[in-house]
Amino acid sequence: MSAVQAIGIDFGTTNSVAALTTAKGEASLVDFRAPGGSASVFRTALCFWQDPDVRGGPTPGVAHEAGPWAISEFLDFPQGSRFLQSFKSVAANPLFDQATIFEKRLRFEELGRVFLEHLIAHGGAALKTLPERVVVGRPVRYVGSRPDEALARTRYDAMFGMLGREVHYVYEPLGAAYGHASKLEEAATLLVADFGGGTSDFSIVRVDAPGSARRCVPLGSAGIGIAGDRFDFRIMDRLVLPMLGKGSTYRSFDKVLEIPDGHFTDFGDWSRLALMRNRRTLAELARLQHSATDPATIGRMIAVVENELGYPLYEAVGRLKRTLSSESHAAFHFKSDDLTIEAEVSRAEFESWIAPDLVQIAETLDTALASAGLRADQIDRVFLTGGSSLIPAVRALFEQRFGSGRIDSGNELTSIAHGLALIGQADELAEWTVAV
Repeated sequence: MSAVQAIGIDFGTTNSVAALTTAKGEASLVDFRAPGGSASVFRTALCFWQDPDVRGGPTPGVAHEAGPWAISEFLDFPQGSRFLQSFKSVAANPLFDQATIFEKRLRFEELGRVFLEHLIAHGGAALKTLPERVVVGRPVRYVGSRPDEALARTRYDAMFGMLGREVHYVYEPLGAAYGHASKLEEAATLLVADFGGGTSDFSIVRVDAPGSARRCVPLGSAGIGIAGDRFDFRIMDRLVLPMLGKGSTYRSFDKVLEIPDGHFTDFGDWSRLALMRNRRTLAELARLQHSATDPATIGRMIAVVENELGYPLYEAVGRLKRTLSSESHAAFHFKSDDLTIEAEVSRAEFESWIAPDLVQIAETLDTALASAGLRADQIDRVFLTGGSSLIPAVRALFEQRFGSGRIDSGNELTSIAHGLALIGQADELAEWTVAV
């Protein structure tokens, strides 16, 4: 049996995937035997709950799980647990210091180590012994208005340092490009567009004919912190937040003022929404409810936070978004003891909500082409990957620019990890890695 040579890890905002290569130059995805059945996709989620028998580690007195097991634990006992998703989105945010979990304060890298510990454990025999080469994907541009790349690198180093191996960082779309290039049978200039949960990233590579000494050469990249999570928030903003007080008013002395949007900002990010359940935030919301002209709406917002309804809310949002990728109309349905929302949404409405985001994505695509010194007509092949690449309006953007005949897609959630693992075998590995 061939010895494993490298591991590629796609640490994603919504999902994470790992792939291994062998001396034969092949790559295979790591399979996780999750509660709902075996899968190669591991949800980037954490669940914590109090357990006095847990001693040592970063959270004495607090047990934890990750991936689909975290979701299962949370759904079994939502009131007694803390559930975190999409914590990758704060990696480059200097304003994020620590997450408070049952009085325990965990830095980003500590959350990351807990997550990796469980991912490796659930990988079973495949991940029992890690290869010497570890290749980790990173966004071309991190989420946030002013992302600090050096800070993100420091946090990634501290997180992945637990693996005990030298870690090589590669732009995520380059991973997908490398993997897709291995399937091409002719020379081509290839553009890869990766639409993840937090970022939309683009990379361009020159692919030489099979048998060439250097099969792939990176030419240019660009990225923007707009992707699936932003699209989700557009739905949340239109259908949910008005029920929670957005657009309503409160009394301040003898004036009636609109409630500031800042009260609803955390609903745009799964990781921040999960952290709203703390005494300070709930006390602030209680004061707002007291002065609100429609206190029932703020009461519903408090119920969402106190009862950990963020996960089922975003699951409902995700179902609507996925249905609209294949249907022209879809029903939004959410029901709990404190909040019920029923709405019919057309694909045209959804596309109008995300139109400003698509404009910025198109501008970033132009930046990627410019960084490679190329025009759209000089791109031979386009590979779309990532969950949001399935949205018709996203695909239409590329069809209009490049023509449908040049576009490929597939393995939307696993292509990056597969390519990262293959890059791990490359002799010219340094040409693919990112210094910061």
